[in-house]
Amino acid sequence: MKVLVSLCVFVPLLALATAEDEVVLDSILRDRSHIEETLRLAADEKAGDYAAALQRLRKIYHNSIRPMEQAYKYNELRQHEISDGEITSKPMVLFLGPWSVGKSSMINYLLGLLDTPYQLYTGAEPTTSEFTVIMHGEKIRTVEGIVMAADSSRSFSPLEKFGQNFLEKLVGIEMPHSLLERVTFVDTPGIIENRKQQERGYPFNDVCQWFIDRADLIFVVFDPTKLDVGLELEMLFRQLKGRESQIRIILNKADSLATQDLMRVYGALFWSLAPLINVTEPPRVYVSSFWPYDYAPDTSRELFKREEISLLEDLNQVIENRLENKIAFIRQHGIRVRIHALLVDRYVQTFKEKMSFFSDPELVFKEIVDDPDKFYIFKSILAKTNVSKFDLPNRDAYRDFFGINPISSFKQLSAQCSYIGGCLLEKIERAITHELPSLLGSINSGKNPALSSCEATGCGEKPKNRYRRN
Repeated sequence: MKVLVSLCVFVPLLALATAEDEVVLDSILRDRSHIEETLRLAADEKAGDYAAALQRLRKIYHNSIRPMEQAYKYNELRQHEISDGEITSKPMVLFLGPWSVGKSSMINYLLGLLDTPYQLYTGAEPTTSEFTVIMHGEKIRTVEGIVMAADSSRSFSPLEKFGQNFLEKLVGIEMPHSLLERVTFVDTPGIIENRKQQERGYPFNDVCQWFIDRADLIFVVFDPTKLDVGLELEMLFRQLKGRESQIRIILNKADSLATQDLMRVYGALFWSLAPLINVTEPPRVYVSSFWPYDYAPDTSRELFKREEISLLEDLNQVIENRLENKIAFIRQHGIRVRIHALLVDRYVQTFKEKMSFFSDPELVFKEIVDDPDKFYIFKSILAKTNVSKFDLPNRDAYRDFFGINPISSFKQLSAQCSYIGGCLLEKIERAITHELPSLLGSINSGKNPALSSCEATGCGEKPKNRYRRN
């Protein structure tokens, strides 16, 4: 009887304790409503206009830029071939940094993956050994790296060049998520300074460079216990040179320190990174704790919340401007292709001028390639065309380029014309100066970006070529 009474008293107490534990557990989870508000995930988008603009951009690239790119083998100079998947791809956000600084936890927090089957694994030890691409899909599934590289509709097919060992370390996760409809996240293995690149089994720095070149936003994450800079991290920042506008430094786990200690760590982070980021305006540094749980008590909660919202606004800016950024990227690529074609044309023209009946072709061209300044190769491009000297490629690169591509395999620009297709130079210049700016203007003004009849048919325009000799 006493046992029965004791049980009757204990069971309600156990139920009460369990309920209280659930309340406490719920209270330590952070409110995520500001993420949806700041990123405007509930807002409807004009998917039709966006698709029409991408279709027009793709058509301009294939009609006006790609023919020149193929005729003068630009991809063998820059090793950056643009696929349809890259043109239509969503903005890419890349997470870099030392191991166990909270990169995977940050993605879990932004996507609300806590306690779901596809929550990225986290822990105090190095946990992420793969390059993980989190992208939108109709259903939740995992995609192997070999499948991602084989799918031409995606933008990851060029990754095959890094070998099968790397593809085994590449994994994709698809899930239906409103944020992933607008952006793709890439989680990377943490940097371990005492590990040699050969031990990974694939060229880690080269793979990072591939993702860096295509990322719209790069989060370099640190935590208060991992501020030291080693050789691998130094190499990473060397690869980030020229991409400072896309870089955001994140000092994560900031609520693990008292305010005074946090100020010291913040200063130490700048001290460590100052030799690596040699620019007038350093990247923005965000200080907060990016994970699903509430901030630690007696910390700068309001500061951390404002920093988090500021970072989300930064991310939203990239999402809002994704089409403008894509057009600007294709235009920049077109400018580089045009400059490359003008230089190759000048090399071919100089070679033909210096050749005589008794000349040795190899010796003549070797003299031109070894000392292009003697023949005013680069200076003539600056003098006769609207090209900035800061956009000219490295001169030594053309020694290697012509080493595998004989000069005899290229035609002059004056010969790259046809009655139906027009002139390659005129088409790429029209794309750079008129078609792409016009597409950008139609987006900013809210006009319909669909193809006009003239852009689709050419309006019967006859080929012009101011480089043709009369």
